[in-house]
Amino acid sequence: MRRPLVAGNWKMNGSRAGIKGLLEAVRADAVQTPGVDIAVCPPFVYLADVEAALKGCAVAWGGQNLCQETGAGAFTGEISGEMLRDFGCRYVIIGHSERRALYGESDAMVARKFLAANAAGLIPIVCVGELLEEREAGTTEAVIARQLDAVLEVVDATDALARAVIAYEPVWAIGTGRTATPAQAQDVHDFIRPRVARRDKDAAAALRILYGGSVKGSNAAELFAMADIDGGLIGGASLKAEEFLEICLAAQSA
Repeated sequence: MRRPLVAGNWKMNGSRAGIKGLLEAVRADAVQTPGVDIAVCPPFVYLADVEAALKGCAVAWGGQNLCQETGAGAFTGEISGEMLRDFGCRYVIIGHSERRALYGESDAMVARKFLAANAAGLIPIVCVGELLEEREAGTTEAVIARQLDAVLEVVDATDALARAVIAYEPVWAIGTGRTATPAQAQDVHDFIRPRVARRDKDAAAALRILYGGSVKGSNAAELFAMADIDGGLIGGASLKAEEFLEICLAAQSA
């Protein structure tokens, strides 16, 4: 039985004053949802505040990105996996569609970031997803396969796959208010798991696959009821304490 994970991606939002109340609410959420893993991924500059606010409770935290290079070096503006670990991070998001589209991150770079995350002892949340024109052209599975295979081809250890998290985020449903139907989301999740099983069946069975694409309190229960949807990577709704709790409660019930 895979334990649900609800991870909040705050993107470039927040202030030191504003996140204080949000973190207090998130901390309380964990008490109400003991069957769910909860994580928040704030902007890098707030990691110290998040670590201080959440230390000692069940809620984990992570980075929104990391450098593909390991260790230290002359990489101005970058953040290493080791630095994230230094602030108590458990997770790191890699390959988000915004990183791919706005900053030119290739499938090969995402694969290198997976290795860097694993080397630092972080759990990578690997984002995959198709554009609207790709879905309309019927190439969703080909796009997901390309993005996923780039990572699978570089992973040597089975336990690295079993520990990882995949997040399916249809690009056309991120921040648009549009959401894939539960059946549409399940179809893609049901494509991802067998794809990973071709590499390792046990890892695929244990792998948590999240859905991310305008998940809200109003649609979370229906999405999480699907057989291969193991939680959500939540954007805007993770900044609203009451709605984030509603999503976590939906995962608890599922």
